[in-house]
Amino acid sequence: MLKSFGFHLAAAAAACAMAAPSFAQTGEVAAGAAEYKIACYQCHGEAGKGDGPMAALLTVKPADLTQLAKKNDGKFPFLQVFQTIDGRAVIKAHGEGPMPIWGERYMAQSGAAGAEPYRTWTAEPFVRARILELTYYLQSIQE
Repeated sequence: MLKSFGFHLAAAAAACAMAAPSFAQTGEVAAGAAEYKIACYQCHGEAGKGDGPMAALLTVKPADLTQLAKKNDGKFPFLQVFQTIDGRAVIKAHGEGPMPIWGERYMAQSGAAGAEPYRTWTAEPFVRARILELTYYLQSIQE
């Protein structure tokens, strides 16, 4: 009887492990949700529909962030979203994008902006982590 109970307990634990997101995934999404409230909410709105409090004041309507996968044949365009948020890869000769360049802002917030060249590399993991968290969150709100 105990042996059978142990088997069922192990099977149940395995099933739960497969069904539930990992702690890292949950943490990334939670951290990304917090970052979204700080960096994106004002324009894109609470649910990411492009209807934030500032949206009416903008000349370019903010994107509906819940439809990114739908507009990309059902696949979330992870790298494109990451690079759009980062903004540092945009070719400046083509003009400024309508969205703030968060990569530069996060770099400045890290304390490395204006530092000697040997110190600025230390900010890059900080910048990438914040953008990754936000990208994972946006992936989680797709409809």
